Amino acid sequence: MIALELIIVLIAAWTLLLLRPAVLTWTIIMAVVLFIISFYFQMFLWLIILFWLIFACVAIVANISAIRIRFISLPLLRYFRKVLPSMSDTEREALAAGDVWWERDLFNGRPNWEKLHAIPKPNLTLEERAFLENETETLCSLLDDWKIIQEDCDLTLEAWDYLKKNGFFGLVINKKYGGKGFSALAHSAIVTKIATRSMSAAVNIMVPNALGPGELLSHYGTEEQKAYYLPRLAEGKEIPCFALTSVTAGSDATAIQDTGVICKGSYQGKEIVGIKLNWEKRYITLAPIATVLGLAFKLFDPDHLLGQQANIGITLCLIPTSHPGVTIGKRHYPMNLAFQNGPTSGKDVFIPLDWIIGGQTMMGKGWRMLMECLSIGRAISLPALSTATGILCYYTTGMYAAIRKQFKLPLGQFAGVQAAMAYIAGNTYLLEASRNMTATAVDLKVKPSIISAIQKYHATELARSIHMMALDIHAGKGIQLGTNNYLGQIHFAMPMSITVEGANILTRNLIIFGQGAIRCHPYILEEMQAANEPDSKLAQQKFDRALKSHFAYTLNNIVRVISFGITNASFIKVPKNTDFSYYYRQLTRMSAVLALISDLAMLFLGGQLKRKERLSARLGDVLSYLYLATTLLKYYREQGANSTDKIFVKWGLDTCLFKIQKALLDFLRNFPKRGLARLLRILIFPYGANYCGPSDQLESQLANMMMTDKIMRERLAKNMYRGDNIEPLEHAFNAINEVVVIEEKLQQAIKQKKLVQDAEMKIQIENAVQNGIIDSNEAERLIQARLLLQQALQVDVFAKDYLANRMCDKHIHQS
Repeated sequence: MIALELIIVLIAAWTLLLLRPAVLTWTIIMAVVLFIISFYFQMFLWLIILFWLIFACVAIVANISAIRIRFISLPLLRYFRKVLPSMSDTEREALAAGDVWWERDLFNGRPNWEKLHAIPKPNLTLEERAFLENETETLCSLLDDWKIIQEDCDLTLEAWDYLKKNGFFGLVINKKYGGKGFSALAHSAIVTKIATRSMSAAVNIMVPNALGPGELLSHYGTEEQKAYYLPRLAEGKEIPCFALTSVTAGSDATAIQDTGVICKGSYQGKEIVGIKLNWEKRYITLAPIATVLGLAFKLFDPDHLLGQQANIGITLCLIPTSHPGVTIGKRHYPMNLAFQNGPTSGKDVFIPLDWIIGGQTMMGKGWRMLMECLSIGRAISLPALSTATGILCYYTTGMYAAIRKQFKLPLGQFAGVQAAMAYIAGNTYLLEASRNMTATAVDLKVKPSIISAIQKYHATELARSIHMMALDIHAGKGIQLGTNNYLGQIHFAMPMSITVEGANILTRNLIIFGQGAIRCHPYILEEMQAANEPDSKLAQQKFDRALKSHFAYTLNNIVRVISFGITNASFIKVPKNTDFSYYYRQLTRMSAVLALISDLAMLFLGGQLKRKERLSARLGDVLSYLYLATTLLKYYREQGANSTDKIFVKWGLDTCLFKIQKALLDFLRNFPKRGLARLLRILIFPYGANYCGPSDQLESQLANMMMTDKIMRERLAKNMYRGDNIEPLEHAFNAINEVVVIEEKLQQAIKQKKLVQDAEMKIQIENAVQNGIIDSNEAERLIQARLLLQQALQVDVFAKDYLANRMCDKHIHQS
């Protein structure tokens, strides 16, 4: 009978840990279970005593805080303070910046699927849709990307004038200040469309709407600053830039050497207290043509003119570029693109205090302001550029692979090419899904600091790899630059998306998990705050309260991970009427795994985890792919859950789960606590690694859909500009599809030896007509289709002297 009693106790304890009731509830239920076993089952006395002793110890520690603090919480608090990584003020500000959203559910191991699907479906308003279809379309028609990049190194005056007059610099500025007041979704769609025509133009538009003074003023500016600058920015009377990057400070923006000193000086004939600025910035987009300069610098008050604090911290201000001492105007030449980018500097430039963005109350708060506003650029602008790359590659590669033949077969029928096409198709769909959901977060007034880092890294990396796949398929057509090349210039744009807004290596290795672990975890931040509490008694109480909940949270995750692993997550509740029950369950399972492993990594490595960047990067990958997978599930619901989308979603979910699995296995293989790592692998994957990624059959289906499914092609390309460089491909694709039956007649005749296989096209068709295989009308259509195909496959050629003298700016200076 001993086995039965032991099983009953273990089942009761296991179930309670899985359900995670309140401590008092757990205590009462376990006491009742032990009471029943003690009096109604025949057990050895020593076993009954042992059960009650274990229960008493746990119950006392769990319910009596004084005992718990003395013997558990206080020793752990001392240990926690030792392993807690050092943190600068700027790091604290970065952690506090922005909001957590859906990613918190994923990090905590309990994704609430009803909450996900309750997030409103994003839609453009009639005004936004009209602007996208009219003004944005007209702007794209004014852009000749080859001329912009290779000849003028700039947009035309006509294009600049159109941008200003039609409010492209005030897309997100509130209507009461003269802006468009558009949603983040509209902002994203507009940038996406322009980027499919010209990356250079898109960047010129992207920066004022996401990374510049307009965004900072809208959130933090004084009423006077808003009233003066926002209407002028919206109307294009002011061209803004924002100067952050210094010569010695790249992704580590807190290392800027640019300074401002509080002092007395002369302004407009009066002596006032102001700031004397010295700066040297580079890589500043729009700087060469800017009329107003946003500037980040470190502010000091050595003479205590404003207070006792000498080192005030990073501060942001606005300076007219015409102000005495401001140097601006030269240009960089970023990767052969033509968006305006250059250095700016200033020597002993004196400005009034009210030029600080937000006024004196915002002195020293610049880093947090930047972290919150720059997250919009990472969440909206860069994913928009990446999605533009994806849809352009999807749209053109599908048609090209259908009409371009090698070894007498369309490229899209080769298995190796199909794998590359599936990669393009699946990830383009994923980019569109994540773009929509992340824009929704911004429109819901979330400042998505962690999601924006996920989007920045993964969207830009996916776009880079999608583009390389498309170039591989296009081969020579893709690498010969010219007016007919619709893919070539993207090659130069991709490294900039990877580099800006925090380089991707930094973003993956330090930010996604480093910030996510602290912001998303339900108790870590509370424990950190308790550890830094100067009042010893209060620190113990706060730490004990958080630790008690944290301990229950960890036990619950251990039980859930083991239970989900043994049952393959078969009993997890999922949304009703879904085609993807298996994936909902597996994502919940992997979410619980992330919660557990994150806890154990922080417990056993402490501050070392911050330095073991590759370990934290892999945990960041798990969080990222959980988020990306859930954007697919949401997008699928929003599109009506149709069968076409199902193939794309399945490919994406299989890919995300496979990459989650790889990240976890790589993490465990490199985790320094080897015994724990081996145990965790068994608990997490008791039947071995069973996520296999998309099948060959699924990838073949995707590739065929790229070539044949016009509805999906048009839907994904709804925010794409169809330029004249794409028209030959479209005409050829349509014409070739219209003569498929005629081509089949010729091929049948060749097999029957009625026609010669390798005869010249004109002779072959004439013989086909003479032999009654096709009629004259069919012959004419076939000739026209083949001529259009030849035109679509052509690449540009140039005179030698053109290439020798093509440098559009012969006076490029080193900054």
